Amino acid sequence: MIIIGNSLEKLKELDSNSVQCVVTSPPYWGLRDYDNSEQLGQEETPENFISNLSDIFDECKRVLRDDGTAWVNIGDTYFGAKGGAWVGENSITTEDTGSEYRIKKKAPPKHTYLKTKDLVGVPWKFAIEMQKRGWYLRQDIIWHKPVPMPESVNDRLQKSHEHIFLFSKKKNYYFDAMAIARPSVEGDRLVRLQDVWNIPTSNYQGAHFAVFPEKLPELCIKAGTKEGDTVLDPFMGSGTTAYVSQRLSRKWIGIELNPEYVKIIKERTAQTSLF
Repeated sequence: MIIIGNSLEKLKELDSNSVQCVVTSPPYWGLRDYDNSEQLGQEETPENFISNLSDIFDECKRVLRDDGTAWVNIGDTYFGAKGGAWVGENSITTEDTGSEYRIKKKAPPKHTYLKTKDLVGVPWKFAIEMQKRGWYLRQDIIWHKPVPMPESVNDRLQKSHEHIFLFSKKKNYYFDAMAIARPSVEGDRLVRLQDVWNIPTSNYQGAHFAVFPEKLPELCIKAGTKEGDTVLDPFMGSGTTAYVSQRLSRKWIGIELNPEYVKIIKERTAQTSLF
């Protein structure tokens, strides 16, 4: 089921305790333009962004079953630096949707402690806020990108990873470790997957730049659900979570603000029910 609109408002329309798992990748703060005045990520401060994002996850927590989990891939950025938050010089636009990556904007307002070129620390600020709001932070998974997006900087190392946080609503929850186990080196047994995932980035024709590689939500969905369970993605983008859920015989609910992306999602999933 595709729902078009603002995630916070549309989540309020969903029944409590109705989904088993949330798998999503929220917009970056201050880095990408998703073409809508209601979009998340254009707040003046990272604190405002994290507050707004956490409000959305308050609603996700309500609709999540008591034994459910939330898997959140969230990226970081640099404060007021080239190619980072707010003042990227190399703006890139996708022709299909008009989305801008590394948007050109004026410098952000002066921050109480962040300085130009500081790494903002958005993922951990978000994780701590989620803990304050009652979530259990169960794991920090590192998504390693073997071939990351190039960066035109010479005074630090090239970024090649993002965080995937595993949250649970309750202390005890559904988790199938063997569903994502891997063959041992000897090949004679299965071993549990570790917390560094080496997964190449991906793209989908006509989509924006922030496209989930299918393997990433696949691992989350297999570990967090059974066949027939419902997966929620409150930031659908190009619909990768929905597509993978469907392929794995799971039901899905997705929310997307931009109608142009809904066309892409429908193409990928052959989903026609709009609300």
